[in-house]
Amino acid sequence: MSTKILIADDEPNILISLEFLMKREGYEVHVARDGDEALDALRRERPRLVLLDVMMPRKTGFEVCQELRADEAIRDTIVLMLTAKGRDTDVAKGMGVGADAYMTKPFSTKELVHKVRELLEARA
Repeated sequence: MSTKILIADDEPNILISLEFLMKREGYEVHVARDGDEALDALRRERPRLVLLDVMMPRKTGFEVCQELRADEAIRDTIVLMLTAKGRDTDVAKGMGVGADAYMTKPFSTKELVHKVRELLEARA
């Protein structure tokens, strides 16, 4: 059985390309287009890892991460935040709400795949 990954991003082009990339790597992929959808999908699908955009409608990635960490059923989900907000304060905020890792856009697909593998192997 392949590892489940949730991709939460409101930008359709990013969502499509990340979904394609992760499926090509052999992961079972689920998608969400806003913060509420992301939390619903996290609770329903129980993915091992979530690629979480910070700037989304309804709830930000920061809020999703905070709620996820407070929910005993899904708190062990690995969170990799993906965002254009790369200032030190943004990274600190992401890590402060419980993200496992933080990558700024634009990023190389090779770098992203490597980071996803690294995070999953570290928690195997």
